[in-house]
Amino acid sequence: MRAVTLQDDPMLTAYGFVDKRLRPVPVESAEDLIRPDVVWIDSVEPNEHERALLREVFHLKLDDEEMEDIEDSARCFVDEAGIHLNSFFLHQHHDSGEVVTVSFLLNEGRLLSIRTEELAAFRLFRMRARMQVDFVRTAEDVLLSIYDVAVEYAADVLEGVYTDLDKVSRRVLDRNAEMTDSAMADTVADIAAQEDLNGKVRLDLMDTRRSLSFLLRCRVLQKNQEKDLREVLRDLESLNSHTAFLFDKINFLMDAVMGLINLQQNKIIKIFSIAAVVFLPPTVIASIYGMNFGDMPELRWHLGYPFALVLMVMSGIAPYWFFKRKGWL
Repeated sequence: MRAVTLQDDPMLTAYGFVDKRLRPVPVESAEDLIRPDVVWIDSVEPNEHERALLREVFHLKLDDEEMEDIEDSARCFVDEAGIHLNSFFLHQHHDSGEVVTVSFLLNEGRLLSIRTEELAAFRLFRMRARMQVDFVRTAEDVLLSIYDVAVEYAADVLEGVYTDLDKVSRRVLDRNAEMTDSAMADTVADIAAQEDLNGKVRLDLMDTRRSLSFLLRCRVLQKNQEKDLREVLRDLESLNSHTAFLFDKINFLMDAVMGLINLQQNKIIKIFSIAAVVFLPPTVIASIYGMNFGDMPELRWHLGYPFALVLMVMSGIAPYWFFKRKGWL
C-alpha cells in the first residue's frame, strides 16, 4: 500500500482524542487511518481516489445506489467489515430542505462516516466535541452523539416550521385586512414549502429511529450507551408526534386559504350575476324599441326616446332594489 497523506485527500479527516477532546489528528499514510488512537474518520464527498483508499483500508463496497436504497435490509446490515448504517440526515438551505444519506461503518472501536454534503449536525457535533472535555470517549459515543445532535437539529427545524406557520395563521385569520390575489398565492406557496420541510423532517426522524433500533439490536453498546440511545428514541417519538400536529395545522391553514379563494371567486361570480340580472330588463326594452314595426307612434313622439332611456334605467334599478331589500345582495 502506497503512502497517502491528507494533502492528497483534503476531504478525508481523521479524529482522535487530545486532552480528552476530539481533535483532528495528522495522518501521513493509509496505515495511519487504522491507528489505535484514531476513533473517527470523516469523508465529505469523496472522490474516486478517496473511495479507492477507503475500499482498500476498510474492505468496503462503496455503491451509491445501495446507499440510497430505502429497504431496511440494504440500509442497515452487518458483514465482515462491521456494522453498516445508511441514514438520512436533514440538510436545510434557505426555506427548503432535503435529506442526505450518510453511510456509517462501526467496527473495532473505529467509526467511518461518508457523506456528500457538509451537514449542520456534523458541524455542531464537532464544535461540542472540541469544546467539552469527555464529551465522547469511544467510537460508539461519537455515533450516538451525532444522532443525538441530528435529532436536536430536527427539533430546531420543526420549531422554525411552527413559527412560520404561526405567521401564516395570523395572516389568514386576520379579518381586518383583506387578502389580495397575490397575497393568497404567496400564502399557498409558504404553506406548501412548510409542508415539504415538515415531511422531510418526518422522513429523517423515521429513518433515524430505524437505524438506532438496528444498532440496539446489534448489542454492541454498553449499558450507559444503551440508556442514552433509548433517550434519543423517546425524543424521536415526541418529535414524530409534533410533526403530525404540524401536518394537521398545515391542512387546516390550506383549507382556510382555499376557502378564502372560493369566497373571492364567489364574489366575482356574484358581480357578474348581478350585472346580468340588472341589464336583462333594459336589454328587453331596448330590443322591443328596436323592432321594425310598420306603425310606430314613437317616431312622431318627441319624448319617446328620452322616455325609453328613463324606462331602461328604472327597469335596471328595480330588480337591484328588490334584491337588496330581500337581503339577497
